[in-house]
Order: sequence, then C-alpha cells, then structure tokens
Amino acid sequence: MSHSKNSTSQPAAPEMLLGVVRELIAELHPRQADQITVSLDSSLDRDLGLDSLSRVELLARIEHCFDRALPEQILATAETPRDLLRAIKSAGLRPEDRSGWETAAEKLAAATDTPPDGITTLVDALKWHAARHPDRPHIRLYDDATEGEVITYLDLWDTAGRIGAALQHFGLAPGETVLIMLPTGKEYFYSFFGVLLAGGVPVPVYPPGRIKQIAEHLERHTAIAANCLARVMITMPEAKQFAHLMHQKVPPLKRVATFGDLIDESKEHTLRIPARDGAETAFLQYTSGSTGLPKGVVLSHANLLANIRAMGQAIRITADDVFVSWLPLYHDMGLIGAWLGSLYYASPLVIMSPLTFIARPLRWLQAIHRYRGTLSAAPNFAYELCLRRIDAGDIEKLDLGSWRCAFNGAEAVSPAIVEGFTERFRKYGFAPQAMMPVYGLAESSVGLAFPPLGRGVRIDRVSRRRLMDSGRAESAAEGETDALRFVSSGYPLPGHQIRIVDSADRELPERSEGRLQFQGPSSTEGYFRNPEKTAELFHGQWLDSGDRAYIAEGEIHITGRNKDIIIRGGRNIYPEEIEEAVGGIEGLRKGNIAVFGSTTPESATERLIILAETRKRDPDSQQSLRIAVNTLVTDLCGSPPDEVVLAPPNTVPKTSSGKIRRAASRRVYEQGEIGKARQAVWVQIARFSLSAVRPKMGDFIRSLRAGGFALYSWTLFLLATPIAWLLVTLLPRESWRWRSLRAIIALLRRCTMITVRVKGVENIPPEGSGAVLVANHASYLDSIMLALILPGPVSFVAKAELARNPFARVFLKRIGTRFVERFSHQKGVEDVQALLAGIDQGRSLFFFAEGTFTRMPGLLPFRLGAFETAVNAHIPVVPIALRGTRSMLRAGSWFPRHGTIIVEIGPRIDPDSFQDTNQGDSWKKAVRLRDYVRSWILGHCGEPDLEHERPLLTIEQKKT
Repeated sequence: MSHSKNSTSQPAAPEMLLGVVRELIAELHPRQADQITVSLDSSLDRDLGLDSLSRVELLARIEHCFDRALPEQILATAETPRDLLRAIKSAGLRPEDRSGWETAAEKLAAATDTPPDGITTLVDALKWHAARHPDRPHIRLYDDATEGEVITYLDLWDTAGRIGAALQHFGLAPGETVLIMLPTGKEYFYSFFGVLLAGGVPVPVYPPGRIKQIAEHLERHTAIAANCLARVMITMPEAKQFAHLMHQKVPPLKRVATFGDLIDESKEHTLRIPARDGAETAFLQYTSGSTGLPKGVVLSHANLLANIRAMGQAIRITADDVFVSWLPLYHDMGLIGAWLGSLYYASPLVIMSPLTFIARPLRWLQAIHRYRGTLSAAPNFAYELCLRRIDAGDIEKLDLGSWRCAFNGAEAVSPAIVEGFTERFRKYGFAPQAMMPVYGLAESSVGLAFPPLGRGVRIDRVSRRRLMDSGRAESAAEGETDALRFVSSGYPLPGHQIRIVDSADRELPERSEGRLQFQGPSSTEGYFRNPEKTAELFHGQWLDSGDRAYIAEGEIHITGRNKDIIIRGGRNIYPEEIEEAVGGIEGLRKGNIAVFGSTTPESATERLIILAETRKRDPDSQQSLRIAVNTLVTDLCGSPPDEVVLAPPNTVPKTSSGKIRRAASRRVYEQGEIGKARQAVWVQIARFSLSAVRPKMGDFIRSLRAGGFALYSWTLFLLATPIAWLLVTLLPRESWRWRSLRAIIALLRRCTMITVRVKGVENIPPEGSGAVLVANHASYLDSIMLALILPGPVSFVAKAELARNPFARVFLKRIGTRFVERFSHQKGVEDVQALLAGIDQGRSLFFFAEGTFTRMPGLLPFRLGAFETAVNAHIPVVPIALRGTRSMLRAGSWFPRHGTIIVEIGPRIDPDSFQDTNQGDSWKKAVRLRDYVRSWILGHCGEPDLEHERPLLTIEQKKT
C-alpha cells in the first residue's frame, strides 16, 4: 500500500496506522487475528505478541505507508502504536493537523458494540452501552402468548438509577451489602444494577419456590444476611410480613423493601454515582444451601470482566448472538454467564424463569427456535429432561439450526445424556459440534475451561481397574466392557491455568488423577468474613476447586468431588456413575438417588450407602429393588453396597438448582432419620481395619515411591554434573566433548530407567549438510534429551540470560551454543544477523521457537528468528515434537517424576517451497514457514494450542 506525503495530514492517519498493524497481525496470527483487539494503546509485546523481527517488519511497513524515515531507536523504545504515531508526527506532521488524529480513533471505538478494554466496572459497561445505543434491546422476558416485555439499555440505566437513589436515601453507603431475594423478572435486573449504581454490593439469594415456604426460607437466609452484614433487603411483597424473623437475628439489617417501595421512594431523590474501580467488590456469590457459617465468594469487577472477556474470546461472541436462558439469576451460570456476559457484548438475552422451564422443558427449545438463539446453557439434568419429557409430536416443526453453543456445566456431565440429546435433536437441526461441556465454579467467577469452538463432545474411555487401584487414567482396551467414560471439558480459558496435584500439592503427570487447582484473573480473593474457609481454599498462589480430575493432551476431565469420592478397600468409588446407573432401575426415581460414604463417631469406617427414592412401599417390591441395586453395584464396583435405603419421594436433599446434596444426605442418614439401625461398634471397627488401612497405605506407598525417585534422580544428576562440566571444558576436540556428554546422559537415562522413544531420526540431515532444527519447549529436560538423540555436533541457540552465569557460559560455549537477546528488540535483531553471518558450513542450528516454556501444557506462539535464519541461509528446517518431558519436570518445580519421553522428528522442509509468487518477500516466506512448522509440531506434541496466551508468555518469560 502506498500513500503520498500529504496523506499524513488527513484525520484518518490513526486509522491508517492501526490498519497497518492489523494487517501485520493478520499475517502473524491468522487464527487469532479476529480475537486480538488493536488500539492505539495496545502493548506491542503483551497484547499483540510482536517479537524483534516482527517489529522490524512493522517499522518498514509504516515507513512505506507514510513515506517517513523513523529514527532507529524507536524500535527499542516504542511500547504501543500511539508511541509510533508520535514518532510519525515528529517526523514532519504540521502542528495544526494534530487535532483530528484522536477524533478518528474515538470514532473507531464508538463503531463497535463491545466496550473497550478501558472499561473497569460493570457500571461503566452499562453506561457505555446506554450512551451509544440507548434503544437497543437488551433483555426480552419470555412469554408463551406474546412477544414479551423488552428492556433496553436506557431502560435498565434509568430505572436502576431510581432504585439506586432510593437505596442511598435509606442510608446505603458505598461498599455495604444488599440482599436481593427476587424471582426472575424485570424487578430483579433493575434492583441488581440499582445496588451497583448506588455503590452497594448485591448479594443474590434464591427466592422460595412456594409462598408457604417464605418463613422457613427467610430463616435459612438469616445466616447469609448475618455473614454479609446486609444493610437492606429487596424482596417480594409476600415476604415483608415475615421480615421480623431476620430483623431479630441480623442487627445491621435496617430496611426490608419491595421493588415498588423503592420506586415510590425514588420520586423525590437524586442518584449520586460514587467512583468505583475494578478492584472493588462487585457482588457476593453464596454457595447453594449455605448454613452455619456460609461461604460468600467475593468477586470484584475486575474478576467478572476478565471472566466475561475470556469466555467471549473462547466462543467468539458478537452482538449478533442471541442468548436464551432459563437459568436462575442467583447462580453464577445464569447471572454472569447468561446475563452479564450478554450485557457486556450487547447480545440480546431472552430469559424465562426456572419454573417456566421445569414445568414444560419444551419452552426452552421453542424459545431457541422462535428467537433464533445462538447461545444457551444448562446443567446436565436439563438436557436429560428434554430427552424424557418432550414428546415427538410436539416438536415436528422445531428448528435448532441457529444454536451454535450449547453449554453443559454446573454438574457432572453424563456421556450418555450428551450423546442421547445430540442424536435425538440432530434431526431438528441441532449440530453435534454445538454441544460444549464446560467446567467452572463460583471461585473462578463462573467459567474456567471450555472445549474448542465447534469441535463437539470428546469422551475418554479409561480402565476402571487402573483408575481405582492406582489413580492412573489409562485408556481402556478395545474389548474392555466395564470402562469408565469421562467427558472432556476442554482447555483452560485464555489467561487462566489449571493443574492436577497430589495430597502434598505436587503437580502430577498427564493422566494422573488428583485434586484440581486453578489460578487466573477471574479468581476470587476468598470468602467474605470467613478466614478459615479462605485459608483452606488457597494453596500458595493456587486455589483448590474441591474437584478431582486428570489432564489428557491438555484437556480437563472431571472425575468427581474430593469430599464425595468413597475410598473402599483401597479403591476409589465415584458417586455420579453409581447414581446414574441405579437411576435406570425401573421403580426408582431417576435423578433422586444419592450415593455417599458414611462414618460414625466411634470409627472412621467409610461405608457405601445408596439412598434411593421410590413410590413402591410393599416389602416384596422393595426387596426386589434392593436385589437389583446390589447386583448392579456389584457389577460396577466388585462388591455390593453396605446398605440400600429405599425412601419415599422428596427424601433426597437437593440444592436450589436441583443438584444432589450428598453431604446433607449423609447427615440425614447418620442422624437415624431414615434407613436401618447402625451396626454395632465392634463391627464398624472390624470393617475399618479391613477397608480404611489399605487406601492410606496405598497413598503412603505412592508418595514414598515418588519421593524416592526424585531424591535418587537428583543424587545422580548432582554427581554427574561436575564430571560432565570438566570433560566438556577440558577436552580439546568438540567431537570428544559431545561423545562424553552423550555417554553421561545415556548412563543417567539407564540408571533412572526412563524410556525414550525416537521416531524419524532418519530425517536429520547427515553431518556436514546443515539445517535449522526447531522443537517445542516443555521442560529443562528437553535440551538434555536432544543432546542425547541428535547426531553430530549441533549449535543450540539459547537465551542470552544463560550466558550471564560464568559456569553455564563456559560449558555452553564449549559445545557450540549461540546466544540471542530476547527482550532488547534491537539487540535481538543484531543477534539474528550474527547467526546468519556466522553459520559454519554444514553445521546445524537448533532453536526452541517458543523462546521459553511454562508449567501449563500447550504450544506457545513461535518466534520468527529460526525461520528468518533458514530462509536467508537457504537451508532446510526439520521440525521436532517432544512429548512427556513436561510431565516429568515442570517449570517452577524441582520434583522430577518417572515417565516416558517421545521424540518425533518430521521431514525436512525446504524454505524455497514457500516462495511468494508476487514479490518473493523473505519476511512473508519466513512467516509461512513458521506457520507450517508450528502446525506440524502442534499435531504431534499432544498438547493444546496456546497461541492466545501472549500475556502469559510475556510474564513467564521474565520469570525464566
């Protein structure tokens, strides 16, 4: 593209500059370009991922576009496009033309429906939308007979402002909490944002299902109100008469009001919106059925916006999407995932109450059909209800073809249900790839892991015996009939991390089951006024999810809850699987089965209890059901349950969202309110001796083995390191140094009994031919293993920081290592030029193209240095994929584990085959070569694509 000198005086100059940057980003990151926001204040490093060579290319394109010669130091000093813009201006732009530049950028921002990154609170987001498109429909309240009432952005802003004014008149101060106990409806939306506009902190709690339950309901919510120090409560008119129940026990509660009360009170008062920032608390999310000392998850505006943006990036949401929801607004999935996410992205939200859905599940699918919904979410049981309670005759004209993301989360995802739903509704336009099992929790705002967009469900079959006996999620054999099946929840959201750890918080290798921990910008700072539970939540910088899981090829597979797993006879038993299987027995109420382990005060014995609801009361029928349950559980677990309790309907406790409360079921059982009398104490002690000792011993033995291997490995390494250093330093010939180094590494490998499998070694060019070798980087072990495998002397290209250590510098230089600078952009370009000038005839160069490695599985973006070198030197590139090293020794950990390493060497790639037919541009050729090599390595390294993790890459590079 070419422009005259006068073009720089036009008001569109900032747009021209951003256009140049976007064009370059589209070439560098074609799959991520539509997800990367380019503004005048975007960081060239952190936000746009431009390395040294990419900056050189950008500078050349800017000079060509604007016909200006920019100073060379701008390559090292510019941090944002705005810095480049200033450099262009100082290169000859007339002062009187400067006013139009910012105006053009502001017009660009105003043209989009998504708030800019500068928005830091939910209030700012609503204000932004209300100012730019006040009449845009935001929420449509579903109605069977009519089109339903519509709330626009201006409606929400104005009416919420009236609520906020009334709350301030009641004496609500910034940061004080307001309990909101309202059903789904316009009153809820106005009240929630009214609290935010007044500077308060909303605390959503679930309303009673029936009017007769109000008194009991308020009693249960008293603990939450007392914990959060609620100042005001907004509720239904029917609840006001029972307000004295809470006033007596919650001294801070000064006012209980209805929505109508607040509207009436607001007529003579004006709202004063206090200043807020992203670090302040947005709202408190209390866990379902909280009693005693409740756990109120503290979520800041920054937490929520980070989560909304990460989820939006994962599913590529736009203002053209339509979200259809029946999810409760007092739970994170309905409140944040459905409503606040839709608000942020200006996606219309069609909403109905949970009772509307439960009464007739068909309404959910009809709403998607009627309003061409593209996004919708529900727990697993909702998809099951659609399978069981929707008749074929009612859906003859149903069209679900618009539904592109069907999120399935908030409870265990059943493989059978997702398969059944997909199969049945495929004929009505539902695309199998639309089904998205997701994982999240309130402590991470709502979302934590999503599968790749448009891939569909991935189900992993693992050996039941291996998982129960050793905690290893090994793939089941083809003919294994009792295999366990787990649904993948995909990868961590952009900017978030997940790890699986053992009881000592040491990270486990792939396919090892353990406790799931997480961290990221969406993570809570803890529970409100509950330091004890907050301390239990945090493990250093990591938060404990309370769930058990394993990772396979970077994907998360949830296996159950820590507190719900039953350890019996040294084996782990998973309640979800048994509940689903027992629910299929005719005569039992599916979805109303609770499986739990029971202990007694006299003994720590854990017994397997099945609590099942049935309408059958005669002894013969109940005996037949017990036999059926015993037979089924014996087939699944190898032994029958300790007790089968058949109870009448409505016995099994559930949360407000319909999930089984296993801990509550255990308490009801142990208090003797249902079931049989407890066994004698001596019987329980005997059972404890048989069943409790074995699992503890198993855990102890596994920990002892892991610790022993780590100590043994480090002892060998520390003994071998000085010997290797002396030999490499003192031997006069480079070939002798390499032979001695390989001999020591080979001895270490044999002594530690590490398996190394190499494929494609014939693709390495013979000594003297010369090539650029490129591999993924996963661990400190990578260089050691490659030194063992690669034939002939190879020059490793390493980060310059390693040369600052004198012992490392001497050693690495003696084996031909070349050093390059990563963080000084100008010096980095000079280093690449030095590589070109200093390539020895026939000597191969080895690059870790990611530039660093992280503890999180995945392939990071590739830097261009290796490919520029290959293009300019006209030598082939050989891709190398490494698997297994990250699991053996992760970044940030010095606890090595035993494992298997797989090295796959790809075919040689000629750079000249990527010739640009138009102009032969070497930079474009290097970009194409990089993308091809990275694609090959991504397909063979067994890890996910972390192209989107540029911010994380920058942070961890600086750490390493």
